[in-house]
Amino acid sequence: MLKLFTFLIIFIFGFSNSADEALRWGQIGHRTTGDIAEQYLTPQAAKEVKRVLGNESLAKVSTWMDEVRSDDSYDFMTTWHYVTIPEGETYDSSEKEEDGDIIWALRKVVAELKEGGLTPEQEAENLKILVHLVGDIHQPLHVGNGTDRGGNDVRLQWFWDNSNLHRVWDSEMIDDKQLSFTELSEFINYATADQIREWQNDSILDWANESQATLPQVYDIPENKELSYEYAYKNWNTVELRLLKAGIRMAGLINEIYG
Repeated sequence: MLKLFTFLIIFIFGFSNSADEALRWGQIGHRTTGDIAEQYLTPQAAKEVKRVLGNESLAKVSTWMDEVRSDDSYDFMTTWHYVTIPEGETYDSSEKEEDGDIIWALRKVVAELKEGGLTPEQEAENLKILVHLVGDIHQPLHVGNGTDRGGNDVRLQWFWDNSNLHRVWDSEMIDDKQLSFTELSEFINYATADQIREWQNDSILDWANESQATLPQVYDIPENKELSYEYAYKNWNTVELRLLKAGIRMAGLINEIYG
């Protein structure tokens, strides 16, 4: 029953308008990035996060932007989950979404958090948006090429069940490991001090460019579009690295704002 419900949700989103090009990392992926980020916060930043979010952790709020999709008053954020950069173009040369995209939205909330003067509710929402979108921008298919709604239109078989390419990267490769988000966080959190400094010095646009550069690997699928052990084996290290970078960069951004 649960599997059927999950398929129906994907079916509904997968055939909606182009604004739903990107869904999200699955819940485990998002919570993993939040859990990793908390381990790299400065004491001052951790104190400020506690002030803003109360008893909610970064892992817990990481899925908030997906949860509020059911509230029409948040429809203006629909296009914030992704960016479209057609092959051969750059972000600057690409056509922009009228209501903003993930790069625009991240820059916006970071600037507002740095400036201050927000109400407690606005500050909490901005921080939740930041946590979610840092995760999303590291999922390669959230930087779409404009041809298939971020892989949602690439129908395929994942271990002999109907799926699509976006869903495989959002959740199925992660969920098939049968790990909790805390287990996954512990297993992949192996960054060196040099890597942490390097990754946190990269810009939001750099993060998007990395995801775009990963797309040839993502789309390297067999003609019969049947994915299973080989595809998972070839791509799992990339999934781990994108999650790890997202968590560490999230912490760097929050430290920059509050630390």
